[in-house]
Amino acid sequence: MGSTADFRGKWALVTGASAGIGVAIAKELARNGAKLILTARRQERLEALAAELTTQGTEVRVILADLTDPSAPQTIYDAIQAGGLQVDILVNNAGLGQYGDFYETDMVQELNQIRVNCEAVVHLTRLFVPKMVERHRGWILVVASTASFQPVPFLSTYAATKVFDRFFAQGLAEELSPYGVKVTALCPGPTESEFFEVAGAAKFRNRKIQSAEEVARLGLQALATGKRKIIPYFGGRATAFAVRFLPVGWITYIVARVARPKKA
Repeated sequence: MGSTADFRGKWALVTGASAGIGVAIAKELARNGAKLILTARRQERLEALAAELTTQGTEVRVILADLTDPSAPQTIYDAIQAGGLQVDILVNNAGLGQYGDFYETDMVQELNQIRVNCEAVVHLTRLFVPKMVERHRGWILVVASTASFQPVPFLSTYAATKVFDRFFAQGLAEELSPYGVKVTALCPGPTESEFFEVAGAAKFRNRKIQSAEEVARLGLQALATGKRKIIPYFGGRATAFAVRFLPVGWITYIVARVARPKKA
């Protein structure tokens, strides 16, 4: 079945490791004895986290990279190869969102969501999977969202990218199962992170927020045991179940009523 004890001594690459769920996943992996390669855009935060974990006895490497750059996944891979490291655990956590009326939102950020949430996930996974298959060992965690279970007006692009992430992870899990490689789609709901501020969606902070630490712990437990999808809180599981039986048009209308931005 497997457990998080299997992570001990293995190198884990965590993207988006400078805040929120990424930091929590890195710390949880360290608690389970993994060695860490941390990557994100913000060098100061990465180095601070690396210093904290190193002090606690974890071996850490830092690679500064911006996944809105299409060449970043290859740069990360090349740096790891040059260092002679073997990645057994890949955590595709980095993600972007943008809230608002689509016709008014920043176009660059809309496209960057696709690049980071989808393209970079596929690119990084394709780079590291062959060696996992060769070794008949590996773990891949893809951070999706409960937004992947229904359209989310005013977060339309974000929700669509998370559908991609969830289906990509679940399809890949079946493909790689014969080779001993485990793949899990982690589908958190509202989680304590900077997502709301970065996406301009602070209004959603009024909802019940789950801690990033709990999301990380449950996500990594699911990955270790080979669970292909996890929704780490009851409300999300209930919603994901209910929407299977309700008309999509009705669900979308209700979500839009709740999410619609207030006009000045």
